[in-house]
Amino acid sequence: MRYIVPVQAVVTAAEFDREPTAAELDAIEMEMPLISAQDELLVAQIMVLDRRPSELDARRIRRARRKVLAARRELANLSAAAIVPGVGA
Repeated sequence: MRYIVPVQAVVTAAEFDREPTAAELDAIEMEMPLISAQDELLVAQIMVLDRRPSELDARRIRRARRKVLAARRELANLSAAAIVPGVGA
């Protein structure tokens, strides 16, 4: 009698049990300014969840939103420059 369990274990090897590749780490590093800006926006929004936002809170949220938009723009320009040389220069 042949058992297929060892073969099946290889076929269903956990893809999630691996370390990130260098390309994945580079992609995360490239997106880090956007991730940080989104984190700052989330913190600013969480601070005003249980109270009415003051003028300072409103400015903090607006500033954080502008940082997110700027980071998205920069990331889009970097992506476009990587695809088409001469774009975003």
